[in-house]
Amino acid sequence: MHVDMDAFYAAVEERDNPSLKGKPVVIGADPKGGKGRGVVSTSSYEARKFGIRSGMPITIAYRKNPNAIFLPVNMRKYIAVSNAIMEILKVYSSKFEQVSIDEAFLEIDSDFLQARETANKIKQDVYEREKLTCSIGVATNKLVAKIASDYKKPDGMTIVKNGEETLFLSPLPVRKIPGIGPKTEAVLKVKGVETIRQLRSTPLFALQEWFGKKGGERLHETSKGIDNSPLEDEREPKSAGAEVTFEKDTNDKTEIYGTLAKMCREVVKSLKGQGFKTVVIKVRYQGFETHTSQNSAKHFMKEYEEALDVAKRLIEPYLQKDRKIRLIGFRVVNLESTS
Repeated sequence: MHVDMDAFYAAVEERDNPSLKGKPVVIGADPKGGKGRGVVSTSSYEARKFGIRSGMPITIAYRKNPNAIFLPVNMRKYIAVSNAIMEILKVYSSKFEQVSIDEAFLEIDSDFLQARETANKIKQDVYEREKLTCSIGVATNKLVAKIASDYKKPDGMTIVKNGEETLFLSPLPVRKIPGIGPKTEAVLKVKGVETIRQLRSTPLFALQEWFGKKGGERLHETSKGIDNSPLEDEREPKSAGAEVTFEKDTNDKTEIYGTLAKMCREVVKSLKGQGFKTVVIKVRYQGFETHTSQNSAKHFMKEYEEALDVAKRLIEPYLQKDRKIRLIGFRVVNLESTS
């Protein structure tokens, strides 16, 4: 089961300020009030009607709708709300894996009928306790469950039973497959491949010729709804973190270190005095090659500066002149009250 909050940052702002409901809300503006810098982190569904999407420069979003409401990112608040939601989700699962601030995978030990009932209870519980909606996908593996959760957004539920994976996936555009971005989509379109059905019909050797051995194999398997990746139970150790996808892939150390510092500061603030022993960084290059690295201390760390120093040492080997980075993540693990 994949649970994905609906337009999370914007939804939190609308919940806390009801006057925003029904209006085009864009999160990611300059915190000093300017609209000339920054990238859209989340846009409300009303804003999306104007073509405003996550990752878009604020300047372009403003041109698309200058009357939209532009708000800065309040990561400390979003992390606090996320933590509350994740605690709700853990109650319903035998295994739990949080994959970002607003989404998680749950392993449900039941048949599809009971899974539907559980999904409905989760949606009701999240709304009653946090006044936010989520969309849920239920399937036999993580890949199909994630695609299914996006199928009927917002506030939707889609169940793909065992054996129905290819039927569900076939008519969808290839962009619905996680990991396929604009560049891969453009290459496939030139080759006459626009739907997952067409992707599944493309010979493996052709995909490997276009995207390399591993890339071609991955596309070949995902087009069939095949995904053997395990759900990594993250109940213990406790953790908190955040990720940022850059507006453009970059190898600019100043930009990368600055983004890392901002994430680190917000995450540590959200812990409200809790200490942590382990710092984890995540780096995703162009082509979605992803690496993680971590370092554990013998003592509990508590200060932002100490965490950032560890994070910088961990990320430094991945900063290469000939390789651009798409995404970085920062996470602290083994939380414990030190007050």
